[in-house]
Amino acid sequence: MARNLGRRKRVMERSMRIGHCICDPRQSCPCDMLKERDICPCAGERPEPSAGPVRLTQLVEKAGCASKIDLLTLKRAVEGLPFPDDPRVILGATAGDDAGVYRLDDGRSLVQTVDVFSPSVDDPYVFGQVAAANSVSDVYAMGGVPMTALSIIGFPGNTMDPGIMREILRGGLEKMAEAGVAVIGGHSIQDNEIKAGFAVTGLIETDAVVARGRAAPGDRLILTKPIGTGIVSFAAQIGRASEGAVGAAIRSMVALNKRPSELMVEHGASACTDVTGFSLLGHLMEMARDSGVDAEIAWDDVPLLPDVVEYAAQGIVPGATERNREACEDRVRAAPDLDPIALDVCFDPQTSGGLLIAVAEERADALLRALVESGVTGAAAIGRITGRGSGFVTVSGRGQRPKTTRANAGVRVIAAASSPAEAADGACCAPSRSEACCASGATEKGAGNHGDIAGSIADTERKFKAFLQAAAAPKGLDAHTKQAIALALSVLSKCEPCLAAHIRKARRMGFTQEEIDDAAWSAIAFGGSPVMMFYDGVKERMASESEGA
Repeated sequence: MARNLGRRKRVMERSMRIGHCICDPRQSCPCDMLKERDICPCAGERPEPSAGPVRLTQLVEKAGCASKIDLLTLKRAVEGLPFPDDPRVILGATAGDDAGVYRLDDGRSLVQTVDVFSPSVDDPYVFGQVAAANSVSDVYAMGGVPMTALSIIGFPGNTMDPGIMREILRGGLEKMAEAGVAVIGGHSIQDNEIKAGFAVTGLIETDAVVARGRAAPGDRLILTKPIGTGIVSFAAQIGRASEGAVGAAIRSMVALNKRPSELMVEHGASACTDVTGFSLLGHLMEMARDSGVDAEIAWDDVPLLPDVVEYAAQGIVPGATERNREACEDRVRAAPDLDPIALDVCFDPQTSGGLLIAVAEERADALLRALVESGVTGAAAIGRITGRGSGFVTVSGRGQRPKTTRANAGVRVIAAASSPAEAADGACCAPSRSEACCASGATEKGAGNHGDIAGSIADTERKFKAFLQAAAAPKGLDAHTKQAIALALSVLSKCEPCLAAHIRKARRMGFTQEEIDDAAWSAIAFGGSPVMMFYDGVKERMASESEGA
Protein backbone atom coordinates (compact mmCIF):
# COMPACT_ATOMS: atom_id res chain seq x y z
CA MET A 1 0.00 0.00 0.00
CA ALA A 2 1.46 3.35 -1.07
CA ARG A 3 1.68 5.98 1.66
CA ASN A 4 1.85 9.71 0.99
CA LEU A 5 3.62 10.83 4.15
CA GLY A 6 3.23 14.50 3.28
CA ARG A 7 -0.56 14.13 3.05
CA ARG A 8 -0.60 12.02 6.22
CA LYS A 9 1.35 14.73 8.09
CA ARG A 10 -1.02 17.44 6.83
CA VAL A 11 -4.24 15.73 7.89
CA MET A 12 -2.80 14.52 11.20
CA GLU A 13 -1.73 18.05 12.10
CA ARG A 14 -5.30 19.25 11.54
CA SER A 15 -6.73 16.40 13.60
CA MET A 16 -4.31 16.87 16.48
CA ARG A 17 -4.88 20.64 16.49
CA ILE A 18 -8.63 20.26 17.10
CA GLY A 19 -8.28 17.14 19.30
CA HIS A 20 -10.50 14.95 17.08
CA CYS A 21 -9.88 12.70 14.10
CA ILE A 22 -11.29 14.52 11.06
CA CYS A 23 -12.65 11.21 9.67
CA ASP A 24 -14.21 10.01 12.90
CA PRO A 25 -14.70 12.73 15.56
CA ARG A 26 -15.31 10.03 18.17
CA GLN A 27 -11.59 9.23 18.08
CA SER A 28 -8.47 11.23 18.85
CA CYS A 29 -5.43 11.35 16.61
CA PRO A 30 -3.53 9.09 16.15
CA CYS A 31 -6.53 6.77 15.81
CA ASP A 32 -6.64 3.06 16.59
CA MET A 33 -6.31 2.16 12.91
CA LEU A 34 -3.03 4.08 12.67
CA LYS A 35 -1.62 2.68 15.90
CA GLU A 36 -2.59 -0.91 15.21
CA ARG A 37 -2.19 -1.19 11.41
CA ASP A 38 -0.16 1.87 10.34
CA ILE A 39 -3.03 3.02 8.12
CA CYS A 40 -4.39 6.59 8.11
CA PRO A 41 -7.86 6.55 6.52
CA CYS A 42 -8.03 10.37 6.59
CA ALA A 43 -5.00 10.45 4.27
CA GLY A 44 -6.72 8.13 1.81
CA GLU A 45 -4.80 5.03 2.92
CA ARG A 46 -6.66 1.74 2.64
CA PRO A 47 -5.86 -1.78 3.83
CA GLU A 48 -4.40 -4.26 1.39
CA PRO A 49 -6.88 -6.68 -0.21
CA SER A 50 -7.50 -9.72 1.97
CA ALA A 51 -5.29 -12.72 1.27
CA GLY A 52 -8.17 -15.13 1.90
CA PRO A 53 -11.97 -15.07 1.89
CA VAL A 54 -13.75 -12.68 4.26
CA ARG A 55 -16.70 -14.01 6.27
CA LEU A 56 -19.25 -11.21 6.05
CA THR A 57 -21.54 -12.60 8.76
CA GLN A 58 -18.70 -12.24 11.27
CA LEU A 59 -18.64 -8.49 10.64
CA VAL A 60 -22.24 -7.76 11.62
CA GLU A 61 -24.28 -8.03 14.80
CA LYS A 62 -27.44 -9.40 13.18
CA ALA A 63 -27.53 -11.28 9.90
CA GLY A 64 -29.96 -10.68 7.04
CA CYS A 65 -33.52 -9.59 7.75
CA ALA A 66 -32.92 -10.17 11.47
CA SER A 67 -31.23 -6.74 11.27
CA LYS A 68 -34.54 -5.03 10.52
CA ILE A 69 -36.40 -2.97 13.10
CA ASP A 70 -39.06 -5.13 14.74
CA LEU A 71 -42.73 -4.75 13.91
CA LEU A 72 -43.82 -3.24 17.25
CA THR A 73 -41.12 -0.57 17.23
CA LEU A 74 -41.80 0.25 13.59
CA LYS A 75 -45.54 0.68 14.18
CA ARG A 76 -44.93 2.94 17.16
CA ALA A 77 -42.53 5.07 15.10
CA VAL A 78 -44.88 5.65 12.13
CA GLU A 79 -48.16 5.90 14.07
CA GLY A 80 -49.83 9.24 13.42
CA LEU A 81 -47.31 10.49 10.86
CA PRO A 82 -48.88 12.82 8.27
CA PHE A 83 -48.56 10.76 5.10
CA PRO A 84 -49.99 12.71 2.12
CA ASP A 85 -53.54 11.85 1.11
CA ASP A 86 -53.33 11.36 -2.64
CA PRO A 87 -56.23 9.76 -4.54
CA ARG A 88 -53.74 8.18 -6.97
CA VAL A 89 -52.20 6.13 -4.12
CA ILE A 90 -53.95 2.75 -4.20
CA LEU A 91 -51.75 1.20 -1.50
CA GLY A 92 -49.49 3.47 0.53
CA ALA A 93 -47.53 3.65 3.75
CA THR A 94 -50.60 3.53 5.96
CA ALA A 95 -51.66 0.21 4.41
CA GLY A 96 -48.35 -1.36 5.43
CA ASP A 97 -48.41 -3.72 2.46
CA ASP A 98 -45.37 -5.27 0.81
CA ALA A 99 -45.06 -2.43 -1.73
CA GLY A 100 -46.75 0.83 -2.58
CA VAL A 101 -49.05 1.07 -5.60
CA TYR A 102 -49.53 4.37 -7.45
CA ARG A 103 -52.07 4.78 -10.29
CA LEU A 104 -50.55 6.00 -13.58
CA ASP A 105 -53.61 5.94 -15.86
CA ASP A 106 -56.85 4.05 -16.26
CA GLY A 107 -55.17 0.68 -16.64
CA ARG A 108 -51.67 0.68 -15.12
CA SER A 109 -50.01 1.48 -11.82
CA LEU A 110 -46.51 1.77 -10.46
CA VAL A 111 -45.35 -0.66 -7.79
CA GLN A 112 -42.50 0.63 -5.62
CA THR A 113 -40.50 -0.85 -2.78
CA VAL A 114 -37.12 -0.60 -1.04
CA ASP A 115 -35.24 -3.18 1.01
CA VAL A 116 -31.82 -3.01 2.70
CA PHE A 117 -30.24 -5.39 5.22
CA SER A 118 -26.96 -6.80 6.52
CA PRO A 119 -25.23 -9.95 5.15
CA SER A 120 -26.99 -13.26 5.71
CA VAL A 121 -24.19 -15.20 3.99
CA ASP A 122 -20.40 -14.98 4.08
CA ASP A 123 -19.63 -14.68 0.36
CA PRO A 124 -19.89 -11.06 -0.94
CA TYR A 125 -21.09 -12.07 -4.42
CA VAL A 126 -23.79 -14.35 -3.00
CA PHE A 127 -24.86 -11.63 -0.56
CA GLY A 128 -25.40 -9.28 -3.50
CA GLN A 129 -27.58 -11.91 -5.15
CA VAL A 130 -29.61 -12.43 -1.98
CA ALA A 131 -30.06 -8.66 -1.53
CA ALA A 132 -31.37 -8.33 -5.09
CA ALA A 133 -33.72 -11.33 -4.88
CA ASN A 134 -35.07 -10.05 -1.57
CA SER A 135 -35.62 -6.53 -2.90
CA VAL A 136 -37.64 -7.50 -6.00
CA SER A 137 -39.72 -9.95 -3.98
CA ASP A 138 -42.11 -7.27 -2.68
CA VAL A 139 -43.03 -6.36 -6.26
CA TYR A 140 -43.62 -10.03 -7.07
CA ALA A 141 -45.79 -10.35 -3.96
CA MET A 142 -48.18 -7.75 -5.39
CA GLY A 143 -48.32 -9.56 -8.74
CA GLY A 144 -46.25 -6.84 -10.42
CA VAL A 145 -43.36 -6.89 -12.90
CA PRO A 146 -40.18 -5.17 -11.63
CA MET A 147 -38.65 -2.84 -14.24
CA THR A 148 -35.91 -0.64 -12.74
CA ALA A 149 -33.85 -0.52 -9.56
CA LEU A 150 -31.46 1.74 -7.66
CA SER A 151 -28.75 0.08 -5.59
CA ILE A 152 -28.13 1.08 -1.98
CA ILE A 153 -25.00 0.05 -0.10
CA GLY A 154 -23.41 0.88 3.24
CA PHE A 155 -19.77 -0.11 3.46
CA PRO A 156 -16.76 0.53 5.77
CA GLY A 157 -14.67 1.92 2.93
CA ASN A 158 -11.95 3.22 5.25
CA THR A 159 -11.17 -0.17 6.72
CA MET A 160 -12.18 -2.80 4.18
CA ASP A 161 -11.01 -3.83 0.74
CA PRO A 162 -13.24 -2.11 -1.88
CA GLY A 163 -13.06 -5.32 -3.90
CA ILE A 164 -15.57 -6.77 -1.43
CA MET A 165 -18.03 -3.99 -2.25
CA ARG A 166 -17.46 -4.62 -5.95
CA GLU A 167 -18.38 -8.30 -5.51
CA ILE A 168 -21.56 -7.41 -3.61
CA LEU A 169 -22.59 -5.06 -6.42
CA ARG A 170 -21.65 -7.62 -9.09
CA GLY A 171 -23.83 -10.27 -7.46
CA GLY A 172 -26.74 -7.85 -7.21
CA LEU A 173 -26.43 -6.68 -10.79
CA GLU A 174 -26.35 -10.22 -12.16
CA LYS A 175 -29.41 -11.26 -10.14
CA MET A 176 -31.29 -8.15 -11.27
CA ALA A 177 -30.37 -9.00 -14.87
CA GLU A 178 -31.85 -12.48 -14.33
CA ALA A 179 -35.04 -10.79 -13.15
CA GLY A 180 -35.07 -8.53 -16.22
CA VAL A 181 -34.56 -5.41 -14.09
CA ALA A 182 -32.41 -2.47 -15.24
CA VAL A 183 -30.23 -1.05 -12.46
CA ILE A 184 -30.07 2.64 -13.38
CA GLY A 185 -28.08 4.10 -10.47
CA GLY A 186 -27.67 3.96 -6.74
CA HIS A 187 -26.28 5.45 -3.55
CA SER A 188 -23.49 4.48 -1.17
CA ILE A 189 -22.59 5.60 2.35
CA GLN A 190 -19.83 4.92 4.85
CA ASP A 191 -21.09 2.45 7.45
CA ASN A 192 -19.35 0.42 10.13
CA GLU A 193 -21.51 -2.58 9.16
CA ILE A 194 -22.07 -3.75 5.61
CA LYS A 195 -25.61 -3.30 4.30
CA ALA A 196 -27.01 -3.66 0.80
CA GLY A 197 -30.31 -3.58 -1.02
CA PHE A 198 -32.29 -1.97 -3.82
CA ALA A 199 -35.17 0.44 -4.39
CA VAL A 200 -37.29 -1.23 -7.06
CA THR A 201 -40.00 0.14 -9.37
CA GLY A 202 -42.37 -2.10 -11.29
CA LEU A 203 -45.59 -2.01 -13.30
CA ILE A 204 -48.90 -3.73 -12.68
CA GLU A 205 -52.38 -3.79 -14.13
CA THR A 206 -54.39 -1.79 -11.61
CA ASP A 207 -57.25 -4.30 -11.50
CA ALA A 208 -54.80 -7.19 -11.01
CA VAL A 209 -53.09 -6.00 -7.80
CA VAL A 210 -52.76 -8.90 -5.35
CA ALA A 211 -52.91 -7.10 -2.01
CA ARG A 212 -52.32 -8.96 1.22
CA GLY A 213 -55.59 -7.70 2.75
CA ARG A 214 -57.96 -9.62 0.47
CA ALA A 215 -57.82 -13.17 1.82
CA ALA A 216 -61.28 -14.78 2.01
CA PRO A 217 -62.81 -17.45 4.25
CA GLY A 218 -62.11 -20.92 2.88
CA ASP A 219 -58.92 -19.88 1.06
CA ARG A 220 -56.02 -22.31 1.21
CA LEU A 221 -52.59 -20.98 2.22
CA ILE A 222 -49.63 -21.96 0.03
CA LEU A 223 -46.00 -21.19 0.92
CA THR A 224 -43.48 -21.30 -1.94
CA LYS A 225 -40.17 -21.66 -0.04
CA PRO A 226 -39.09 -23.53 3.10
CA ILE A 227 -38.45 -21.45 6.21
CA GLY A 228 -35.50 -21.36 8.60
CA THR A 229 -33.03 -18.97 6.94
CA GLY A 230 -32.71 -16.88 10.10
CA ILE A 231 -31.82 -19.89 12.24
CA VAL A 232 -29.38 -21.29 9.67
CA SER A 233 -27.70 -17.89 9.21
CA PHE A 234 -27.31 -17.50 12.96
CA ALA A 235 -25.94 -21.03 13.27
CA ALA A 236 -23.42 -20.21 10.53
CA GLN A 237 -22.41 -17.01 12.36
CA ILE A 238 -21.42 -18.97 15.44
CA GLY A 239 -19.85 -21.88 13.55
CA ARG A 240 -22.58 -24.43 14.22
CA ALA A 241 -24.21 -24.88 10.78
CA SER A 242 -23.60 -27.80 8.46
CA GLU A 243 -22.54 -27.25 4.85
CA GLY A 244 -25.76 -28.89 3.72
CA ALA A 245 -27.97 -26.51 5.70
CA VAL A 246 -26.03 -23.43 4.57
CA GLY A 247 -26.11 -24.56 0.94
CA ALA A 248 -29.86 -25.17 1.04
CA ALA A 249 -30.46 -21.77 2.67
CA ILE A 250 -28.37 -20.03 0.00
CA ARG A 251 -30.20 -21.75 -2.84
CA SER A 252 -33.50 -20.69 -1.31
CA MET A 253 -32.47 -17.07 -0.69
CA VAL A 254 -31.07 -16.44 -4.19
CA ALA A 255 -34.11 -17.95 -5.93
CA LEU A 256 -36.38 -15.31 -7.44
CA ASN A 257 -40.10 -15.31 -6.65
CA LYS A 258 -40.77 -14.41 -10.29
CA ARG A 259 -42.39 -17.67 -11.46
CA PRO A 260 -44.50 -18.15 -8.29
CA SER A 261 -45.80 -14.59 -8.78
CA GLU A 262 -46.76 -15.24 -12.38
CA LEU A 263 -48.51 -18.47 -11.48
CA MET A 264 -50.49 -17.00 -8.58
CA VAL A 265 -51.79 -14.27 -10.90
CA GLU A 266 -52.74 -16.88 -13.54
CA HIS A 267 -54.64 -18.88 -10.91
CA GLY A 268 -56.49 -15.89 -9.45
CA ALA A 269 -54.94 -15.68 -5.98
CA SER A 270 -57.00 -13.73 -3.45
CA ALA A 271 -54.05 -12.30 -1.47
CA CYS A 272 -50.31 -12.60 -1.07
CA THR A 273 -47.39 -11.45 1.04
CA ASP A 274 -43.74 -12.40 0.94
CA VAL A 275 -42.26 -13.91 4.10
CA THR A 276 -39.25 -11.93 5.31
CA GLY A 277 -38.01 -10.43 8.58
CA PHE A 278 -41.29 -10.45 10.49
CA SER A 279 -41.50 -14.28 10.16
CA LEU A 280 -44.10 -16.64 8.72
CA LEU A 281 -46.47 -16.01 11.63
CA GLY A 282 -45.87 -12.27 11.63
CA HIS A 283 -46.67 -11.86 7.94
CA LEU A 284 -49.64 -14.24 8.13
CA MET A 285 -51.00 -12.35 11.12
CA GLU A 286 -50.77 -9.08 9.16
CA MET A 287 -52.53 -10.70 6.18
CA ALA A 288 -55.31 -12.08 8.38
CA ARG A 289 -55.82 -8.84 10.30
CA ASP A 290 -55.94 -6.67 7.16
CA SER A 291 -58.37 -9.12 5.53
CA GLY A 292 -60.66 -9.31 8.58
CA VAL A 293 -60.25 -13.08 8.88
CA ASP A 294 -58.70 -15.74 11.10
CA ALA A 295 -56.26 -18.37 9.87
CA GLU A 296 -54.78 -21.73 10.83
CA ILE A 297 -51.55 -23.42 9.78
CA ALA A 298 -50.42 -27.00 10.35
CA TRP A 299 -46.89 -27.26 11.75
CA ASP A 300 -46.48 -30.69 10.14
CA ASP A 301 -47.01 -29.19 6.67
CA VAL A 302 -44.69 -26.17 6.93
CA PRO A 303 -41.64 -26.82 4.68
CA LEU A 304 -38.33 -26.45 6.53
CA LEU A 305 -34.69 -26.09 5.56
CA PRO A 306 -32.38 -28.96 6.61
CA ASP A 307 -31.34 -29.15 10.28
CA VAL A 308 -33.54 -26.20 11.36
CA VAL A 309 -35.41 -28.16 14.03
CA GLU A 310 -32.14 -29.57 15.38
CA TYR A 311 -30.60 -26.09 15.65
CA ALA A 312 -33.69 -24.70 17.37
CA ALA A 313 -33.61 -27.66 19.78
CA GLN A 314 -30.04 -26.67 20.71
CA GLY A 315 -31.19 -23.10 21.45
CA ILE A 316 -29.67 -21.64 18.26
CA VAL A 317 -32.44 -19.10 17.76
CA PRO A 318 -31.69 -15.47 16.75
CA GLY A 319 -32.83 -12.62 18.96
CA ALA A 320 -35.22 -11.31 16.29
CA THR A 321 -37.36 -14.41 16.90
CA GLU A 322 -38.32 -13.12 20.34
CA ARG A 323 -39.09 -9.66 18.94
CA ASN A 324 -41.36 -11.24 16.33
CA ARG A 325 -43.06 -13.28 19.05
CA GLU A 326 -43.63 -10.17 21.15
CA ALA A 327 -45.19 -8.34 18.21
CA CYS A 328 -47.65 -11.16 17.46
CA GLU A 329 -48.21 -13.10 20.67
CA ASP A 330 -51.63 -11.56 21.37
CA ARG A 331 -52.93 -12.89 18.04
CA VAL A 332 -51.12 -16.23 17.73
CA ARG A 333 -52.55 -19.32 19.43
CA ALA A 334 -50.72 -22.61 19.74
CA ALA A 335 -52.51 -25.94 20.05
CA PRO A 336 -52.06 -27.39 23.57
CA ASP A 337 -49.88 -30.29 22.44
CA LEU A 338 -47.79 -28.30 19.95
CA ASP A 339 -44.03 -28.74 20.15
CA PRO A 340 -42.60 -25.44 21.53
CA ILE A 341 -39.95 -25.60 18.81
CA ALA A 342 -42.71 -25.02 16.25
CA LEU A 343 -43.29 -21.44 17.38
CA ASP A 344 -39.55 -20.72 17.51
CA VAL A 345 -39.24 -21.79 13.88
CA CYS A 346 -42.45 -20.11 12.70
CA PHE A 347 -41.33 -16.81 14.30
CA ASP A 348 -37.89 -17.11 12.67
CA PRO A 349 -36.98 -13.97 10.66
CA GLN A 350 -36.65 -14.93 7.00
CA THR A 351 -34.35 -13.38 4.42
CA SER A 352 -35.57 -13.51 0.81
CA GLY A 353 -38.31 -15.92 1.82
CA GLY A 354 -41.12 -17.33 -0.28
CA LEU A 355 -44.55 -16.02 -1.17
CA LEU A 356 -47.44 -16.82 1.17
CA ILE A 357 -50.45 -17.07 -1.13
CA ALA A 358 -54.15 -17.22 -0.22
CA VAL A 359 -56.13 -18.85 -3.01
CA ALA A 360 -59.66 -20.22 -3.28
CA GLU A 361 -60.03 -23.87 -2.33
CA GLU A 362 -61.09 -24.94 -5.83
CA ARG A 363 -57.94 -23.41 -7.38
CA ALA A 364 -55.41 -24.41 -4.74
CA ASP A 365 -54.48 -27.87 -6.01
CA ALA A 366 -53.98 -26.61 -9.56
CA LEU A 367 -51.75 -23.76 -8.35
CA LEU A 368 -49.68 -26.06 -6.16
CA ARG A 369 -49.27 -28.54 -9.00
CA ALA A 370 -48.20 -25.76 -11.39
CA LEU A 371 -45.66 -24.48 -8.88
CA VAL A 372 -44.04 -27.87 -8.40
CA GLU A 373 -44.02 -28.58 -12.16
CA SER A 374 -42.30 -25.24 -12.80
CA GLY A 375 -39.46 -26.16 -10.43
CA VAL A 376 -40.73 -24.57 -7.20
CA THR A 377 -40.31 -27.89 -5.42
CA GLY A 378 -40.39 -26.42 -1.91
CA ALA A 379 -43.96 -25.16 -2.30
CA ALA A 380 -46.54 -26.60 0.10
CA ALA A 381 -50.10 -26.06 1.28
CA ILE A 382 -49.70 -25.18 4.96
CA GLY A 383 -53.15 -24.09 6.16
CA ARG A 384 -56.32 -22.19 5.44
CA ILE A 385 -58.40 -19.12 6.20
CA THR A 386 -60.89 -20.41 8.75
CA GLY A 387 -63.48 -17.62 8.61
CA ARG A 388 -64.22 -14.01 9.39
CA GLY A 389 -62.32 -12.67 12.39
CA SER A 390 -59.86 -10.11 13.70
CA GLY A 391 -56.55 -11.58 12.61
CA PHE A 392 -55.99 -14.53 14.94
CA VAL A 393 -53.68 -17.30 13.76
CA THR A 394 -53.75 -20.82 15.22
CA VAL A 395 -50.78 -23.18 14.89
CA SER A 396 -51.76 -26.83 15.19
CA GLY A 397 -50.09 -30.16 14.63
CA ARG A 398 -51.13 -33.67 13.70
CA GLY A 399 -48.21 -35.33 15.46
CA GLN A 400 -46.51 -36.42 12.25
CA ARG A 401 -43.43 -34.31 12.98
CA PRO A 402 -41.88 -35.79 16.16
CA LYS A 403 -41.38 -33.59 19.16
CA THR A 404 -37.83 -32.49 19.84
CA THR A 405 -35.54 -33.50 22.67
CA ARG A 406 -35.36 -29.88 23.77
CA ALA A 407 -39.13 -29.70 24.24
CA ASN A 408 -39.04 -32.87 26.33
CA ALA A 409 -36.08 -31.68 28.40
CA GLY A 410 -37.39 -28.16 28.88
CA VAL A 411 -34.24 -26.39 27.69
CA ARG A 412 -34.99 -22.70 27.26
CA VAL A 413 -34.51 -20.38 24.27
CA ILE A 414 -32.89 -17.77 26.50
CA ALA A 415 -29.82 -19.97 26.73
CA ALA A 416 -28.99 -19.18 23.13
CA ALA A 417 -26.61 -16.33 22.35
CA SER A 418 -28.15 -13.39 20.46
CA SER A 419 -24.98 -12.44 18.57
CA PRO A 420 -21.66 -14.03 17.57
CA ALA A 421 -19.85 -11.96 20.18
CA GLU A 422 -22.10 -13.28 22.93
CA ALA A 423 -21.74 -16.83 21.67
CA ALA A 424 -17.97 -16.57 21.95
CA ASP A 425 -18.13 -14.88 25.35
CA GLY A 426 -17.95 -18.11 27.25
CA ALA A 427 -14.52 -17.98 28.82
CA CYS A 428 -13.97 -15.84 31.88
CA CYS A 429 -10.38 -15.28 30.78
CA ALA A 430 -11.16 -14.31 27.19
CA PRO A 431 -9.08 -11.43 25.80
CA SER A 432 -10.26 -7.84 26.33
CA ARG A 433 -12.65 -8.69 29.14
CA SER A 434 -13.11 -6.24 31.96
CA GLU A 435 -14.02 -9.16 34.21
CA ALA A 436 -10.97 -11.33 33.53
CA CYS A 437 -11.17 -13.82 36.33
CA CYS A 438 -7.98 -15.84 36.00
CA ALA A 439 -5.40 -13.40 34.59
CA SER A 440 -2.47 -13.73 36.94
CA GLY A 441 -0.77 -10.46 36.11
CA ALA A 442 1.48 -11.60 33.25
CA THR A 443 0.34 -9.17 30.55
CA GLU A 444 1.71 -7.68 27.38
CA LYS A 445 2.39 -4.40 29.18
CA GLY A 446 5.59 -5.78 30.68
CA ALA A 447 6.85 -7.43 27.54
CA GLY A 448 9.13 -4.56 26.58
CA ASN A 449 11.02 -4.73 29.90
CA HIS A 450 12.04 -8.38 29.80
CA GLY A 451 12.90 -9.09 26.18
CA ASP A 452 12.15 -12.42 24.57
CA ILE A 453 11.13 -14.18 27.80
CA ALA A 454 8.38 -11.69 28.55
CA GLY A 455 7.32 -11.74 24.92
CA SER A 456 7.04 -15.50 25.06
CA ILE A 457 4.96 -15.29 28.21
CA ALA A 458 2.63 -12.74 26.63
CA ASP A 459 2.27 -14.94 23.54
CA THR A 460 1.56 -17.97 25.70
CA GLU A 461 -1.06 -16.04 27.63
CA ARG A 462 -2.80 -14.96 24.45
CA LYS A 463 -2.92 -18.52 23.18
CA PHE A 464 -4.19 -19.80 26.53
CA LYS A 465 -6.96 -17.22 26.57
CA ALA A 466 -7.91 -18.16 23.01
CA PHE A 467 -8.04 -21.80 24.11
CA LEU A 468 -10.30 -20.91 27.06
CA GLN A 469 -12.61 -18.94 24.79
CA ALA A 470 -12.87 -21.83 22.32
CA ALA A 471 -13.43 -24.39 25.08
CA ALA A 472 -16.29 -22.37 26.57
CA ALA A 473 -18.07 -21.75 23.26
CA PRO A 474 -21.20 -23.91 22.72
CA LYS A 475 -20.62 -26.93 20.49
CA GLY A 476 -21.93 -30.34 21.55
CA LEU A 477 -23.37 -28.68 24.66
CA ASP A 478 -25.56 -25.58 24.45
CA ALA A 479 -24.58 -22.23 25.97
CA HIS A 480 -26.87 -22.67 29.00
CA THR A 481 -25.31 -26.03 29.94
CA LYS A 482 -21.76 -24.75 29.44
CA GLN A 483 -22.44 -21.78 31.67
CA ALA A 484 -23.75 -24.05 34.43
CA ILE A 485 -20.55 -26.13 34.14
CA ALA A 486 -18.43 -22.97 34.34
CA LEU A 487 -20.25 -21.96 37.51
CA ALA A 488 -19.67 -25.34 39.11
CA LEU A 489 -15.96 -25.41 38.20
CA SER A 490 -15.48 -21.88 39.54
CA VAL A 491 -16.95 -22.99 42.86
CA LEU A 492 -14.90 -26.19 43.01
CA SER A 493 -11.64 -24.36 42.22
CA LYS A 494 -12.53 -21.67 44.80
CA CYS A 495 -11.62 -18.87 42.39
CA GLU A 496 -13.61 -15.87 43.62
CA PRO A 497 -13.06 -13.60 40.58
CA CYS A 498 -14.03 -16.51 38.32
CA LEU A 499 -17.20 -17.21 40.26
CA ALA A 500 -18.25 -13.57 40.45
CA ALA A 501 -17.76 -13.16 36.69
CA HIS A 502 -19.73 -16.32 35.88
CA ILE A 503 -22.56 -15.47 38.27
CA ARG A 504 -22.95 -12.08 36.61
CA LYS A 505 -22.93 -13.64 33.16
CA ALA A 506 -25.42 -16.34 34.20
CA ARG A 507 -27.82 -13.66 35.41
CA ARG A 508 -27.53 -11.83 32.09
CA MET A 509 -28.37 -15.10 30.34
CA GLY A 510 -31.54 -15.46 32.40
CA PHE A 511 -30.45 -17.98 35.06
CA THR A 512 -32.58 -17.94 38.18
CA GLN A 513 -30.91 -17.92 41.60
CA GLU A 514 -32.17 -21.46 42.09
CA GLU A 515 -30.33 -22.60 38.95
CA ILE A 516 -27.13 -20.86 40.04
CA ASP A 517 -27.34 -22.52 43.46
CA ASP A 518 -28.04 -25.88 41.83
CA ALA A 519 -24.87 -25.61 39.72
CA ALA A 520 -22.87 -24.58 42.80
CA TRP A 521 -24.13 -27.51 44.86
CA SER A 522 -22.97 -29.93 42.16
CA ALA A 523 -19.47 -28.71 42.99
CA ILE A 524 -20.10 -28.69 46.74
CA ALA A 525 -21.05 -32.37 46.50
CA PHE A 526 -17.48 -33.06 45.34
CA GLY A 527 -15.60 -30.48 47.42
CA GLY A 528 -17.38 -30.68 50.76
CA SER A 529 -17.75 -28.08 53.53
CA PRO A 530 -14.80 -25.81 52.56
CA VAL A 531 -16.28 -25.36 49.09
CA MET A 532 -19.72 -24.67 50.57
CA MET A 533 -18.28 -21.99 52.88
CA PHE A 534 -16.41 -20.43 49.94
CA TYR A 535 -19.59 -20.25 47.84
CA ASP A 536 -21.69 -18.83 50.68
CA GLY A 537 -19.03 -16.18 51.28
CA VAL A 538 -18.97 -15.07 47.64
CA LYS A 539 -22.77 -14.94 47.51
CA GLU A 540 -22.85 -12.81 50.64
CA ARG A 541 -20.23 -10.38 49.35
CA MET A 542 -21.97 -10.03 45.96
CA ALA A 543 -25.31 -9.42 47.70
CA SER A 544 -23.72 -6.68 49.81
CA GLU A 545 -22.22 -5.08 46.71
CA SER A 546 -25.62 -5.10 45.00
CA GLU A 547 -27.29 -3.48 48.01
CA GLY A 548 -24.55 -0.86 48.17
CA ALA A 549 -24.97 -0.04 44.51
